[in-house]
Amino acid sequence: MDQTQKSIGKVVSIWRYPVKSMIGEELNSSYVTERGLIGDRVYALIDQQTGKVASAKNPGKWGKLFDFHAAFIDSPQTAENIPPVRITLPDGSQIFSNHGEIDRTLSKVLSREVSVMNSSLEKPSYEEYWPDIEGLAQRETVTDEAMPPQTFFDIAVIHLLTTSTIDRLRELYPEGRFEVRRFRPNIVVESASEEKDFIENSWVDMKLRIGEEIELKVIGPCTRCVMTTLPQGDLPKDLGILRTVAKYNQVHAGVYASVHQGGTIHRGDKILQLEE
Repeated sequence: MDQTQKSIGKVVSIWRYPVKSMIGEELNSSYVTERGLIGDRVYALIDQQTGKVASAKNPGKWGKLFDFHAAFIDSPQTAENIPPVRITLPDGSQIFSNHGEIDRTLSKVLSREVSVMNSSLEKPSYEEYWPDIEGLAQRETVTDEAMPPQTFFDIAVIHLLTTSTIDRLRELYPEGRFEVRRFRPNIVVESASEEKDFIENSWVDMKLRIGEEIELKVIGPCTRCVMTTLPQGDLPKDLGILRTVAKYNQVHAGVYASVHQGGTIHRGDKILQLEE
Protein backbone atom coordinates (compact mmCIF):
# COMPACT_ATOMS: atom_id res chain seq x y z
CA MET A 1 0.00 0.00 0.00
CA ASP A 2 1.33 3.45 -0.87
CA GLN A 3 2.28 5.73 1.95
CA THR A 4 1.25 9.36 2.10
CA GLN A 5 3.57 11.74 3.86
CA LYS A 6 2.94 14.78 6.01
CA SER A 7 5.67 17.10 7.27
CA ILE A 8 5.79 17.40 11.04
CA GLY A 9 9.07 19.27 11.49
CA LYS A 10 12.84 19.06 11.24
CA VAL A 11 15.78 17.94 13.36
CA VAL A 12 17.40 20.88 15.16
CA SER A 13 19.79 18.98 17.43
CA ILE A 14 21.07 15.45 18.03
CA TRP A 15 22.37 14.13 21.34
CA ARG A 16 24.26 11.02 22.41
CA TYR A 17 25.09 9.95 25.98
CA PRO A 18 28.03 7.49 25.88
CA VAL A 19 27.87 6.78 29.63
CA LYS A 20 24.48 6.50 31.28
CA SER A 21 23.59 9.51 33.50
CA MET A 22 26.70 11.50 32.55
CA ILE A 23 26.45 14.65 30.45
CA GLY A 24 26.64 13.67 26.78
CA GLU A 25 27.64 15.22 23.49
CA GLU A 26 25.80 17.16 20.80
CA LEU A 27 26.30 15.87 17.25
CA ASN A 28 25.87 17.11 13.71
CA SER A 29 25.05 13.61 12.48
CA SER A 30 25.00 9.98 13.60
CA TYR A 31 24.27 6.56 12.24
CA VAL A 32 21.12 5.03 13.73
CA THR A 33 20.57 1.28 14.12
CA GLU A 34 17.83 -0.78 15.73
CA ARG A 35 19.66 -0.04 18.99
CA GLY A 36 19.40 3.73 18.50
CA LEU A 37 22.22 6.18 17.86
CA ILE A 38 25.53 4.33 17.61
CA GLY A 39 27.34 4.75 20.92
CA ASP A 40 24.34 5.95 22.91
CA ARG A 41 24.44 4.62 26.48
CA VAL A 42 26.85 1.84 25.59
CA TYR A 43 28.56 2.24 28.97
CA ALA A 44 27.35 2.63 32.54
CA LEU A 45 28.82 2.48 36.00
CA ILE A 46 27.85 -0.56 38.05
CA ASP A 47 27.54 -0.26 41.82
CA GLN A 48 29.76 -3.06 43.17
CA GLN A 49 27.74 -3.25 46.39
CA THR A 50 24.33 -3.81 44.76
CA GLY A 51 25.12 -4.88 41.20
CA LYS A 52 22.73 -2.20 39.95
CA VAL A 53 23.35 0.39 37.25
CA ALA A 54 24.34 3.78 38.63
CA SER A 55 21.63 6.26 37.62
CA ALA A 56 20.99 9.88 38.55
CA LYS A 57 17.35 8.82 38.93
CA ASN A 58 18.50 8.07 42.50
CA PRO A 59 20.28 11.37 43.18
CA GLY A 60 20.92 10.55 46.83
CA LYS A 61 23.51 8.07 45.59
CA TRP A 62 24.33 9.23 42.08
CA GLY A 63 23.49 12.92 41.74
CA LYS A 64 27.20 13.64 41.22
CA LEU A 65 27.09 11.89 37.85
CA PHE A 66 25.80 15.11 36.30
CA ASP A 67 29.20 16.63 37.14
CA PHE A 68 30.87 14.21 34.70
CA HIS A 69 31.02 14.63 30.91
CA ALA A 70 31.45 11.71 28.49
CA ALA A 71 32.44 11.91 24.82
CA PHE A 72 34.00 9.54 22.31
CA ILE A 73 37.60 10.21 21.29
CA ASP A 74 36.64 9.12 17.74
CA SER A 75 33.17 9.01 16.24
CA PRO A 76 31.81 5.41 16.35
CA GLN A 77 31.34 3.94 12.88
CA THR A 78 29.82 0.56 13.71
CA ALA A 79 28.04 -0.88 16.74
CA GLU A 80 30.64 -3.67 16.89
CA ASN A 81 33.65 -1.37 17.09
CA ILE A 82 32.99 1.28 19.74
CA PRO A 83 36.00 3.52 20.49
CA PRO A 84 37.05 4.47 24.03
CA VAL A 85 35.17 7.20 25.86
CA ARG A 86 36.87 10.23 27.38
CA ILE A 87 35.36 11.03 30.78
CA THR A 88 35.91 14.52 32.15
CA LEU A 89 35.80 14.50 35.96
CA PRO A 90 34.25 17.28 38.09
CA ASP A 91 37.70 18.83 38.67
CA GLY A 92 38.32 19.06 34.91
CA SER A 93 40.79 16.18 34.71
CA GLN A 94 40.19 13.43 32.17
CA ILE A 95 40.43 9.65 32.04
CA PHE A 96 39.62 7.13 29.32
CA SER A 97 37.32 4.13 29.54
CA ASN A 98 40.13 1.76 28.49
CA HIS A 99 42.53 3.05 31.16
CA GLY A 100 43.57 0.46 33.71
CA GLU A 101 42.81 2.79 36.63
CA ILE A 102 39.36 3.90 35.44
CA ASP A 103 37.36 1.97 38.07
CA ARG A 104 39.57 3.03 40.96
CA THR A 105 39.58 6.67 39.85
CA LEU A 106 35.79 6.89 39.47
CA SER A 107 35.22 5.03 42.75
CA LYS A 108 37.39 7.53 44.58
CA VAL A 109 35.57 10.55 43.13
CA LEU A 110 32.12 9.07 43.78
CA SER A 111 32.99 7.60 47.21
CA ARG A 112 31.38 4.31 46.13
CA GLU A 113 32.95 1.22 44.56
CA VAL A 114 32.00 1.22 40.88
CA SER A 115 33.14 -0.40 37.66
CA VAL A 116 32.66 0.68 34.06
CA MET A 117 30.74 -1.90 32.05
CA ASN A 118 29.39 -2.15 28.53
CA SER A 119 25.76 -3.03 27.90
CA SER A 120 26.01 -6.82 28.21
CA LEU A 121 23.99 -7.52 31.38
CA GLU A 122 21.02 -9.84 30.88
CA LYS A 123 18.97 -8.31 33.71
CA PRO A 124 20.15 -4.72 34.25
CA SER A 125 18.28 -2.62 36.80
CA TYR A 126 18.56 0.71 38.58
CA GLU A 127 17.09 2.52 41.56
CA GLU A 128 14.69 5.44 41.10
CA TYR A 129 13.78 8.07 43.66
CA TRP A 130 10.29 9.55 43.41
CA PRO A 131 9.99 13.01 44.98
CA ASP A 132 6.85 14.15 46.78
CA ILE A 133 5.08 15.65 43.77
CA GLU A 134 1.41 15.23 43.01
CA GLY A 135 0.80 13.13 39.92
CA LEU A 136 3.78 10.79 40.20
CA ALA A 137 3.17 7.05 40.31
CA GLN A 138 5.09 6.85 43.60
CA ARG A 139 5.90 9.57 46.12
CA GLU A 140 8.82 9.96 48.50
CA THR A 141 10.17 6.46 47.92
CA VAL A 142 12.92 4.57 46.04
CA THR A 143 11.96 1.74 43.69
CA ASP A 144 13.89 -0.88 41.71
CA GLU A 145 13.35 -0.60 37.96
CA ALA A 146 14.21 -3.18 35.30
CA MET A 147 15.85 -2.24 31.99
CA PRO A 148 15.67 -4.01 28.62
CA PRO A 149 18.24 -6.87 28.45
CA GLN A 150 21.75 -5.99 27.26
CA THR A 151 21.03 -2.26 27.20
CA PHE A 152 21.34 0.72 29.50
CA PHE A 153 18.12 2.31 28.23
CA ASP A 154 15.26 2.83 30.66
CA ILE A 155 12.54 1.94 28.16
CA ALA A 156 13.26 2.66 24.48
CA VAL A 157 16.25 3.36 22.24
CA ILE A 158 15.15 6.77 20.87
CA HIS A 159 13.73 9.76 22.73
CA LEU A 160 12.29 12.75 20.80
CA LEU A 161 11.37 16.16 22.20
CA THR A 162 10.05 19.29 20.45
CA THR A 163 11.13 22.86 20.95
CA SER A 164 7.44 23.77 21.16
CA THR A 165 7.05 21.65 24.30
CA ILE A 166 10.04 23.36 25.90
CA ASP A 167 8.56 26.74 24.97
CA ARG A 168 5.14 25.77 26.36
CA LEU A 169 6.66 24.69 29.66
CA ARG A 170 8.48 28.01 29.89
CA GLU A 171 5.15 29.78 29.50
CA LEU A 172 3.55 27.66 32.21
CA TYR A 173 6.38 28.15 34.71
CA PRO A 174 8.42 31.21 33.71
CA GLU A 175 10.50 31.07 36.90
CA GLY A 176 11.98 27.73 35.79
CA ARG A 177 14.86 27.27 33.40
CA PHE A 178 13.56 24.78 30.88
CA GLU A 179 16.42 23.71 28.65
CA VAL A 180 16.88 20.66 26.43
CA ARG A 181 19.73 19.31 28.54
CA ARG A 182 17.41 18.81 31.52
CA PHE A 183 15.40 16.29 29.45
CA ARG A 184 18.23 14.35 27.77
CA PRO A 185 16.56 13.61 24.40
CA ASN A 186 18.31 12.07 21.41
CA ILE A 187 16.49 14.13 18.80
CA VAL A 188 15.17 17.65 19.26
CA VAL A 189 12.49 18.56 16.76
CA GLU A 190 11.31 21.95 15.57
CA SER A 191 7.63 21.26 14.94
CA ALA A 192 5.96 22.31 11.70
CA SER A 193 2.64 22.66 13.53
CA GLU A 194 1.54 25.94 15.05
CA GLU A 195 0.06 23.95 17.93
CA LYS A 196 2.07 24.57 21.09
CA ASP A 197 0.44 22.34 23.68
CA PHE A 198 2.62 19.19 23.89
CA ILE A 199 2.42 18.30 20.20
CA GLU A 200 4.26 14.98 20.75
CA ASN A 201 1.17 13.57 22.48
CA SER A 202 -0.43 13.22 19.03
CA TRP A 203 2.55 11.31 17.63
CA VAL A 204 2.01 8.11 19.64
CA ASP A 205 1.64 5.11 17.29
CA MET A 206 2.81 7.20 14.33
CA LYS A 207 5.50 6.09 11.92
CA LEU A 208 8.05 8.82 11.20
CA ARG A 209 10.64 9.14 8.47
CA ILE A 210 13.73 11.21 9.20
CA GLY A 211 15.77 12.26 6.19
CA GLU A 212 15.96 9.74 3.36
CA GLU A 213 16.43 6.51 5.30
CA ILE A 214 15.38 6.37 8.93
CA GLU A 215 11.96 5.11 9.96
CA LEU A 216 10.79 5.24 13.57
CA LYS A 217 7.66 4.02 15.33
CA VAL A 218 6.56 6.23 18.21
CA ILE A 219 5.65 3.79 20.97
CA GLY A 220 4.56 6.02 23.84
CA PRO A 221 5.00 9.20 25.87
CA CYS A 222 8.13 9.82 27.90
CA THR A 223 7.31 9.95 31.60
CA ARG A 224 9.63 12.40 33.32
CA CYS A 225 11.54 11.83 36.52
CA VAL A 226 13.58 13.57 39.20
CA MET A 227 16.55 13.93 36.82
CA THR A 228 14.85 16.92 35.18
CA THR A 229 15.04 18.79 38.50
CA LEU A 230 18.72 18.22 39.31
CA PRO A 231 21.44 20.87 39.16
CA GLN A 232 23.53 20.58 36.02
CA GLY A 233 26.30 23.01 35.15
CA ASP A 234 24.71 26.45 35.60
CA LEU A 235 21.18 25.03 35.89
CA PRO A 236 19.90 25.06 39.48
CA LYS A 237 18.00 22.36 41.31
CA ASP A 238 14.30 23.02 40.74
CA LEU A 239 11.46 20.65 41.65
CA GLY A 240 9.15 23.08 39.87
CA ILE A 241 10.36 21.66 36.53
CA LEU A 242 8.88 18.23 37.23
CA ARG A 243 5.90 19.66 39.11
CA THR A 244 4.94 21.67 36.00
CA VAL A 245 5.19 18.65 33.69
CA ALA A 246 3.09 16.63 36.15
CA LYS A 247 0.44 19.32 36.53
CA TYR A 248 -0.09 20.17 32.88
CA ASN A 249 0.70 16.98 30.92
CA GLN A 250 0.42 13.93 33.20
CA VAL A 251 4.20 13.89 33.85
CA HIS A 252 4.89 13.48 30.09
CA ALA A 253 7.27 15.50 27.92
CA GLY A 254 8.47 14.04 24.65
CA VAL A 255 8.01 10.54 23.26
CA TYR A 256 9.87 7.24 22.95
CA ALA A 257 10.40 5.47 19.63
CA SER A 258 11.73 2.24 18.21
CA VAL A 259 13.79 2.04 15.01
CA HIS A 260 12.17 0.22 12.09
CA GLN A 261 14.82 1.22 9.56
CA GLY A 262 18.27 2.60 10.28
CA GLY A 263 20.36 5.14 8.45
CA THR A 264 22.17 8.42 9.00
CA ILE A 265 20.50 11.31 10.78
CA HIS A 266 21.68 14.87 10.20
CA ARG A 267 20.89 18.17 11.84
CA GLY A 268 18.32 19.83 9.57
CA ASP A 269 16.74 16.61 8.31
CA LYS A 270 13.03 16.86 7.58
CA ILE A 271 10.67 14.63 9.56
CA LEU A 272 7.62 13.19 7.85
CA GLN A 273 4.62 11.34 9.24
CA LEU A 274 3.97 8.20 7.21
CA GLU A 275 0.36 7.18 6.68
CA GLU A 276 -0.54 3.92 4.94
